[in-house]
Amino acid sequence: MNLKRLISLVISLGFLVFLYSKIPFANIIPVFLDASMVWLVASLAMVVPLTAVTAWRLCLLMPRQHPLKFLESNRLILLASVLNMVLPSKMGDVAKAGFMARKGHLPGSLAVSLVVFEKACDMLSLLLWCVLGLLVYPTKDALFWLMTAGTAAGLLGLGLLVGSRRFAAWFFHAAERLAPGKVRQKITRLHESWIEMHGYFWKDRANLARIVFVSIGIWFLHLVQIWMFTVAIRESVPFMANLALAPLGILAGLLPLTFAGVGTRDAALVLLYAPYMPEAAGAALGVLCTMRYFLPALAGLPFVGHELAEFTARRKATSQAS
Repeated sequence: MNLKRLISLVISLGFLVFLYSKIPFANIIPVFLDASMVWLVASLAMVVPLTAVTAWRLCLLMPRQHPLKFLESNRLILLASVLNMVLPSKMGDVAKAGFMARKGHLPGSLAVSLVVFEKACDMLSLLLWCVLGLLVYPTKDALFWLMTAGTAAGLLGLGLLVGSRRFAAWFFHAAERLAPGKVRQKITRLHESWIEMHGYFWKDRANLARIVFVSIGIWFLHLVQIWMFTVAIRESVPFMANLALAPLGILAGLLPLTFAGVGTRDAALVLLYAPYMPEAAGAALGVLCTMRYFLPALAGLPFVGHELAEFTARRKATSQAS
């Protein structure tokens, strides 16, 4: 385990220790014992159609001359789910580009561009639902107006990055000038991928619109699943309020500080849902939200084993040839 992974694990454990020092885990167990089994199973089972629709979107993203079979797309999604459990800020999805290039599905640079665009669509969709939810959220104090403004600014900025090549060029050039050496190199590579993404995806605007529409639908289903969790633990959270609160909790889990978002996401959910449920129920909701990531990762473990076996065989063949 490298130092960054160790630090993120320690930070996650620190958040969890602090959270469960305030909310004894013994108080959370009754929440699950009293939960509706029908709703609990149904909500957790949502990971199956969500994974399938996400895999279908990946097939839509592929160039027509490089079609991707649906089952192979599912395998790539599940592989990324495993890596997302151990890499910060959903970097497992970026690593997916490497798998696609190595398997010959796409040239390396185009694979990176495709995954960058896929993640941009995800973030745009999440921010869109968050802004809509915050605008209709019934209780607005200064903090919520600040979060609404910040989320709307993020939505506008990312929308301009995706939609305007001129704005993207200005943004990346500014970032490259301000960033230190190693970070500047990463920004430069991302800039190159971003420009390639613009050139590729804006050529077919009908498919672009289809992909954006599907992405918005995927994230609506993600938020429906989290609302179903609240029903499963017998808490009354208005659906429109959930549209505001759930994305904020997800965004907290994307901070590149913790192990797979554990800790920051749990604490954020307890705080955000406090007007609608006691702290123990909020902590239980955090556990269920972690299961959203854990179950696909569990399903992807056999594919990781297969990839490791292939990697070992290639290294052995290379060493024998040399």
